Amino acid sequence: MRCAVIGAGAWGTALAGVLAENGHDTMLWALEPDVAESVSTRHENARFLAGAPLPASLRATTRQEEALEGASLVVYATPSQHLRSIAGAGRAHVDRDACIAIASKGIERDTLALMCDVLYEEVPGHRIVALSGPSFAAEVARHEPTAVVAASDDAGAARTVQGALSTATLRVYTHDDVVGVELGGALKNVMAVATGLVEGVGLGFNSRAALITRGLHEMTRLGVALGAKSQTFAGLAGLGDLVLTCTGSLSRNRAIGVEIGAGKSLDQALAGKETIAEGVVTTSSALALAQREGVEMPIVTMVSRILFDGLPARRGVEELMSRELRSEQDR
Repeated sequence: MRCAVIGAGAWGTALAGVLAENGHDTMLWALEPDVAESVSTRHENARFLAGAPLPASLRATTRQEEALEGASLVVYATPSQHLRSIAGAGRAHVDRDACIAIASKGIERDTLALMCDVLYEEVPGHRIVALSGPSFAAEVARHEPTAVVAASDDAGAARTVQGALSTATLRVYTHDDVVGVELGGALKNVMAVATGLVEGVGLGFNSRAALITRGLHEMTRLGVALGAKSQTFAGLAGLGDLVLTCTGSLSRNRAIGVEIGAGKSLDQALAGKETIAEGVVTTSSALALAQREGVEMPIVTMVSRILFDGLPARRGVEELMSRELRSEQDR
């Protein structure tokens, strides 16, 4: 196939590399001219995925129209809060019959829309697939065994993405619960920030295990309220991605939490970092979405108060532990 990947961060670059290695004619769109030059001439994204060799056949451009021309599969991998503007800017150049996959994870700040809904609005009339699951870009680029999920209301579209991306080391499962898969991918970033906060204040494995487990409970509760299937959160896009992002040393969201838990302000923790920790922005969106749906999310609330209201991290953890006692099965 002719494929376009829109967004040349670490994850977009890794996915573009997989597509090219699978024999697809693939072009990567980069906002940054130095990234496009590095990919096309040195076969490496030295800025966002340094040290990972890319196929010589993979090309990159800073012009969306060039990347999108004739593509039958378009993969968006932009920061979540920029997806709408970037997709809208390239709308006219997306082939009418193209299948679209969204690899960005988040909840749009103002509209509280999931990423598939943003694309349905900005690039209407296309089959859309949500790609999510436990996957650090650097490990995918190193061909370490990884499993992800391609979810869509259109089973054929999900199979198209599955076939395009599957390799001997990247296993893609199909799914039909788009809301559950998208929410799992977005909310686990908030829980990773929370886990980092717990680690940053000096607490141990018991605390981390409790937070991950209760975090999964919160994610499931909001998902079910929005029409997702509860069992989706026990799968790759829920529990799998949650465990990876909350415990993995490559997790940007966890790292931000660790720094703030150790005493830095949010601005200090974010200073000098070129890559985006999606969990910071998603915290506000997730809390607003939970309030809209009348769903209680105490961990998300705690993270929000620490990040944006100046609540000391240790006090936030203490407040979580002193909440009213209840049954674990309470919804």
